[in-house]
Amino acid sequence: MTRFDRYMLSQFMVLFGFFALVLVSIFWINKAVRMFDRLIGDGQPAWVFLEFTALTLPAVIGVVLPIAGFAGAVYVTNRLSTESELTVMQATGYSPWRMMRPVVIYGLILAIMMSILTHFLIPGSLKSLRTRQAEVAQSISAKFLTEGEFLHPSKGIAFYIREITPEGELRNVFLSDQREWETPVIYSSVTAYLVPEGDGTKLVMLNGLSQSYDRETNRLFATHFDDFSYDISSLVSRSPQSQDRIEFASTKELLMHADIVAERTGTPVGKVLYEGHSRIQQALLCIVAAMIGFAALLLGTYSRFGVWWQIVTAFLLLVAVKLVEGAISGAALSGPSMTWLLYLPVLFGIGVTIALLYCAANPGLFRRLFQRSCPRGAA
Repeated sequence: MTRFDRYMLSQFMVLFGFFALVLVSIFWINKAVRMFDRLIGDGQPAWVFLEFTALTLPAVIGVVLPIAGFAGAVYVTNRLSTESELTVMQATGYSPWRMMRPVVIYGLILAIMMSILTHFLIPGSLKSLRTRQAEVAQSISAKFLTEGEFLHPSKGIAFYIREITPEGELRNVFLSDQREWETPVIYSSVTAYLVPEGDGTKLVMLNGLSQSYDRETNRLFATHFDDFSYDISSLVSRSPQSQDRIEFASTKELLMHADIVAERTGTPVGKVLYEGHSRIQQALLCIVAAMIGFAALLLGTYSRFGVWWQIVTAFLLLVAVKLVEGAISGAALSGPSMTWLLYLPVLFGIGVTIALLYCAANPGLFRRLFQRSCPRGAA
């Protein structure tokens, strides 16, 4: 690479890092706030929240990376154009095609980063997150063993424990079950124990009172008991969290052994291949986003009002690429023979870039075409 190529590439990477940091922070904080309310509300310690948010980070970066790459290309090109650096380079003989070289290298770097994310980090983090979510969902202590707080492990259920002894004895227990609106029940006991039984768990209450209210007859029934067992298995998520999902499989498995993965996960073969090829497509779209952001800003001539219309054009062209991607997704999912359609948005983006560079290399092209179609003598 020449000194100019290295200079442009360094500018691209610096601005990409800035936009990526800002966007990741916004997306990550938004996701972390919702996760914080859910985990802390369930009685989880802070380190579990930090672990969960860290596991969601690769997926957030995967969403943000193409946007940051596009924003970095547009910002740097705008600044170089405003400061007349691109004009100087064009005066020395650099054509728009030649100036695209550092942009392509920049796009390739983004594609490598995206490939690492989509092929390794995101599947691994999603699988680990799924495992940890299953462990937390099946944790009885996270749902029930919290002193001095009213917990709501399920809709219509309120649970309270005043004290938990080192021996595991629950003292002064209160349980309100209002899932049946017509006959709500309240249980209270001096002591209680959590007793595993088979695949479930029972709350055994000693020396307590059961109060059942019949709304239809407006009568309250109270029953004193010496011991009473209440099945709380339905209040704690015991549904197995399957680890056989196509999002967790490696790209090699998805592409080379699609039939095996489809049988193992119960997913159509077309969807398995779609997942594998979409990981490759996401990396290629990073290159397309960077090239469109640069090529669109080479259009037109110098203006005191800046290059705002070129920026809008670049944004609209990127939206057009995403619209093409959305339009072909249904057809690409229809069968294994149609997955090649996933690469149409990439080809469309490359075609748009070539057209933009051709227009930039031939200024006044549309004016000349208009003059030819409308000769001077025409009325």
